[in-house]
Amino acid sequence: MALGWALFASTPAHSAAAQPEAVDPALRQALMSAVKDSATFSNRFEAEVWLLDMSTRLQRLMPDVGRRMALLKTVHAEASRAGLDPQVVLSLIQVESAFQRFAVSSAGAIGLMQIMPFWIDEIGRPDDNLFDMRTNLRYGCTILAFYLDKENGDLTRALARYNGSLGEYWYPSRVASALQARWYAR
Repeated sequence: MALGWALFASTPAHSAAAQPEAVDPALRQALMSAVKDSATFSNRFEAEVWLLDMSTRLQRLMPDVGRRMALLKTVHAEASRAGLDPQVVLSLIQVESAFQRFAVSSAGAIGLMQIMPFWIDEIGRPDDNLFDMRTNLRYGCTILAFYLDKENGDLTRALARYNGSLGEYWYPSRVASALQARWYAR
């Protein structure tokens, strides 16, 4: 995925993953479909190379190898299912939750990708657990992919929408910095 980043000076922070004024029916449908779908690695060799590389990069932030590999496999699967670059998703997770599965923001956003809880009711799945790694990643990747499509591939605007700060560039800049510093090839 080619990334067209526009990096600007930081502006005051907004709440991560803020609830929109009105829920977009197409996004609701995308989430409903995504929670029923599943994905796996399509090319085992490339997946293993990627897992080893990303595991090395994540080791300092997540020392337990079992948890780390489970997270990376799930990130790769969910990002790929949604048509996203898994390294962009890792960057977003680094910024949103610092890889803390049980993170809760001051705005009430939950988990790795900081999903707002209203989504579980909005799509009619009140039993979904947003602290569950796969569920959280499925929701987050679906939401980001939806916004990326809505913004015609403009990742900067899609990330700002994801964060609830459309029109501001402090959040996309933070994700771009994490991507450049840790997740892309050196």
